[in-house]
Amino acid sequence: MPTSRAQLDAWLAEPEGTRLEFKAARTGYQFDKLIEYCVALANEGGGTIILGVSDQRPRTVVGSQAFLEPEKTEAGLYDRLHHRIPIEELRLAEGRVLLVHVPARLPGTAWQFGGQYFKRAGDALVGMPENELRAIFSETGPDFSGLPCPGATIADLAPSAIADFRARWAKKSNDPRRLQWSDAETLANAELVVDGQVSYAALILLGTHAALGKHLAQAEVVFEYRPTEATGPADDRVDFREGFLLFHNALWERINLRNTKQSWQDGFFRNDVLTFDEVTVRESVLNAVAHRDYRSGANIFVIQFPRTLKVTSPGGFPEGISVDNFLEEQNPRNRRLATALGLCGLVERAGQGMNLIFERSVRHSKPLPRFEADAHRVRLTLDGQMATPEFVRFLERLGQDTLQRFTTWDFLTLDAIEREQPLSARMKERIPSLIAAGVVETVGRGRSQRHLLARAVYEAVGKSGVHTRKKGLDHETKKALLLKHLLEVKAAGSAIGELNQVLPAESRHEVRKLLQELQSEGKVDLRGEKRGARWVLFLENPGNKGPATS
Repeated sequence: MPTSRAQLDAWLAEPEGTRLEFKAARTGYQFDKLIEYCVALANEGGGTIILGVSDQRPRTVVGSQAFLEPEKTEAGLYDRLHHRIPIEELRLAEGRVLLVHVPARLPGTAWQFGGQYFKRAGDALVGMPENELRAIFSETGPDFSGLPCPGATIADLAPSAIADFRARWAKKSNDPRRLQWSDAETLANAELVVDGQVSYAALILLGTHAALGKHLAQAEVVFEYRPTEATGPADDRVDFREGFLLFHNALWERINLRNTKQSWQDGFFRNDVLTFDEVTVRESVLNAVAHRDYRSGANIFVIQFPRTLKVTSPGGFPEGISVDNFLEEQNPRNRRLATALGLCGLVERAGQGMNLIFERSVRHSKPLPRFEADAHRVRLTLDGQMATPEFVRFLERLGQDTLQRFTTWDFLTLDAIEREQPLSARMKERIPSLIAAGVVETVGRGRSQRHLLARAVYEAVGKSGVHTRKKGLDHETKKALLLKHLLEVKAAGSAIGELNQVLPAESRHEVRKLLQELQSEGKVDLRGEKRGARWVLFLENPGNKGPATS
């Protein structure tokens, strides 16, 4: 709900505290400083940063020129923090005011930027002390992956996996000195050992087959290939019971054995799209390994069908995460494991794996991934069937520079428009940016307003006629058709229901609005009342005020 002037005035009268932060920002404001305040405010329970007001009481509106394109700033905040932070712009007589609405952190999580967990201390920002961070992270109980595994030793870890981890870490950090570390130094520096004891995270990533069988058998990942949904033995089954770094490539190779290609034509060139995209599959499996509940005795199952892939992981969503917010919120269940995956580059950026899965599904014109979740499991279904090759061709024509500027919600909005599905409130917020990029246009007004891919999009793939069909008749053409019908029926006129048949794609409300517009122009009139009411046409002669008779 938009902030009213009365609400703003009430905030201005309040002292600056845990829920409010005031900044004059007359000529501008540093983006990184805004990020830091967002982090601090989220860690303190959320609130609103108000730019464009004096920061000393009594506060008044002074106007701000900071962040003149709030939508781009909002997208930038999401890109840096991976949380949605709505920005509201108020244009008042005294000047422009920006309200940055920062949500509260989820239980058991803390926001950070540049490796710092900020909080406010008077007018300054400081890092949160260790005792406060420990209290936050313990809100949802201890991190199982960070606990020491009783009886496990470094001998339970595969040297080849440790070497791979070390090489990946050196490459990710661009620091070849890490290659000189011993296995013990590598594990200690990655915090995969706890007080000299091997952690469960180390076993999950690096453990040998024998070690997992002895200490953590549920960490097994089971692959099956089934040609149909029928019950019974799978046509192919492999049990991967060893550290993730030891089997992740073998799992992909198993899936890729039966991975078919789907082709689409672009001029003289034929292009191929794999039914199961490698990046999407790897991210889906990685997501299950990183976020499953290892206290459950169940395994992860990866089941491949000819056109679908299902990844089922034990445990429901982590606290605070649901099917409605998993693209915008992160709460890693296994924090130590997630940190290690980030160090070695398997998790490129926190929380971005699922966004990448959705973006690539859209780019390949495949149905969006589907989640089913309860308290005991989460199942992700990937549909590999490409729906509209022309849409893939259109996205390719946009070029990588344009696509890299798109957010996940830009891709989701384009997908919904292309499939003619209703737009969510979050998608509607992206429409102005997509219009500015020249890929979306708006048709109609008011309740009849809708959006479609721009004409240039269809022209680029030789489908301009499709654009004309989807756009439908323009406003003046609709009015002309109503006039033509009234001319044909002459003095008898037409009821609103009959005129609705002339424009069947329009609601009765929209047809009535068109007739009222024609009436204000002196071209038609309404005769009679209620069920007997008829719309009639005036002759074009301005001096003739009677209905048409011939």
